[in-house]
Amino acid sequence: MKKIIFALLMICGFISCNLDENPKSNVTKEPVFNSEDGLKLYTYSFYNILPSASAATQMDNMCDYSVRTQVPDFIREGAYSSQRSDIGWDWQDWQRLRNINYFIGNCNSPSLPDAVKQNYIGIARFFRAYYYFDKVKRYGDVPWINKAMETEDPDLYSERDSRTLVMDSVLSDLDYASKHIIMDTDPTSSLITKAVVYAFKSRVCLFEGTFRKYHTEYNLSSTADEWLKESVDAANQLMTDAKFKYTVYTASGISKAYRELFTSQKAIQSEVILASVCDKSQSVLNDANWWWTSSTYGSRISLSRVFVNTYLNLDGTAFTGNPGYKTMAFSDEVKNRDKRLEQTIRTPGYQRIDGGVAVAAPPIFSYTYTGYQPIKFCLDDVYYDSGSNNDNTIPLIRYAEVLLNYAEAKAELGTLTNSDWEKTVGALRARAGITGGLNAKPTTIDAYFQASYFPEISDPTLLEIRRERSIELVFEGLRFPDIIRWNKGKLIEMDWNGFYVPATEVPMDLNNDGILDVCFTYQDPVKDPIKGVTYVNVDPNKGGKVNPQQLKNGTSGELTWLNNLPRKWNNKFYLYPVPESAILMNPNLKPQNTGW
Repeated sequence: MKKIIFALLMICGFISCNLDENPKSNVTKEPVFNSEDGLKLYTYSFYNILPSASAATQMDNMCDYSVRTQVPDFIREGAYSSQRSDIGWDWQDWQRLRNINYFIGNCNSPSLPDAVKQNYIGIARFFRAYYYFDKVKRYGDVPWINKAMETEDPDLYSERDSRTLVMDSVLSDLDYASKHIIMDTDPTSSLITKAVVYAFKSRVCLFEGTFRKYHTEYNLSSTADEWLKESVDAANQLMTDAKFKYTVYTASGISKAYRELFTSQKAIQSEVILASVCDKSQSVLNDANWWWTSSTYGSRISLSRVFVNTYLNLDGTAFTGNPGYKTMAFSDEVKNRDKRLEQTIRTPGYQRIDGGVAVAAPPIFSYTYTGYQPIKFCLDDVYYDSGSNNDNTIPLIRYAEVLLNYAEAKAELGTLTNSDWEKTVGALRARAGITGGLNAKPTTIDAYFQASYFPEISDPTLLEIRRERSIELVFEGLRFPDIIRWNKGKLIEMDWNGFYVPATEVPMDLNNDGILDVCFTYQDPVKDPIKGVTYVNVDPNKGGKVNPQQLKNGTSGELTWLNNLPRKWNNKFYLYPVPESAILMNPNLKPQNTGW
């Protein structure tokens, strides 16, 4: 076994390939490819393609609802170009693809049963599909490479293949994997199984189908329905095949079940299909608390008020139908809402553990800019707030997403039934404590939601599925890809707004516990400050400069943040540029993506 492990490490470490770098190999392959243990160990090297637990909590760092410390350069006019030396980090990682292709090309030992070899090739082909799906989302046309190239191979300088060829190849890889991978499910939710393949396929095909439908400039809309049907079929496998047994996790009740999916030490296997597993005993930890509570380490992401307004009332009606919602105080606006809201951000009643003692924890303005401070991935004990201390396992694919993929694909196809609604959106809303509208498709449009996000959509069912997707999957790394596939990049230009402040110089109690928490002020310095109150200066001309933190109406109104720095979406942003450094090494990668 030691010989196998050593050979595997040598192969993984010393066989590499960029499109501008010659490959090299200097070890023999027999110890790995002549035994099932060797194949298993080799396939473990593919898993570093998946996001780490820390990375998985940070993937919605740039999207429409994430208010953060700085405007991303990508959406600041003139701040991003193909010549930047720091772009294209994921263009240069072709060695991971070569590692996969090397395995596929050499997994052919006559001493092993075909089923064993096909199982591990299936795992490898899943990872190749995962790898290429990321590439296509980011760059569009890319070279399709399905072999481990040697030093003199002319394909080292390949042209970019068409999106259709690459995505057809991705689908072929996923179909092979679903057919040949032996394991149906994994109790640790950490290994690639048939369930993972079907779930991921439902994601890929929904993305591609809707991308082709809404990006008519590609002239691929005639093939959109084919991909949407593939998404439905893949999701349906998980929903109907008794061997999978996935369900919406509800064991802890409407006030806890949703958040427990993201704070549990072990993956909740009834719903979590694939996870990045953390284990303190193995020193495998993440930094979610540090990133999401630090005033300096992370991006200080908070939700925008426009987005928070889309969380429904518990009876299933629109919150924005409530009289006076525009000027409602924070402690009132979060009452009687979809229970996922209180499990996603700090609301009255939220407590943290400090030295074993539970203490009230309202939003703190040393972190939040909007008042809507996230808790989704954070453990409640302050012990975890500094460094990589978190031992909670982070989901990468959940059954909830599969249900939403199914619902959206069927809605786009015009085949969603009331029964489909009940077992998908209805089931997720029931888990969140919502009581109305669970059993039948909606028939009326929420004018606020439509006007704010999707004025071009007139189907109330599709609108509600998009609302449900945004709320259920918030911060799970799917929002920016959703914006891309829906052709809705302009959403990123939305103002960054926060909760309503009735007046400056009046301290506010954010959680109705009788203790004053924050005061918005024009004073600098503050005269006679109250102990325990955080003072936030909202003077538009603070210190003679434009203040990034203001109130919309000057001395009252919604909080605003960095609206002095406009976010500008350009249609070229639907694809990233191929790095100029890569094109210089391989001119065949031209033409550059449009607009770059």
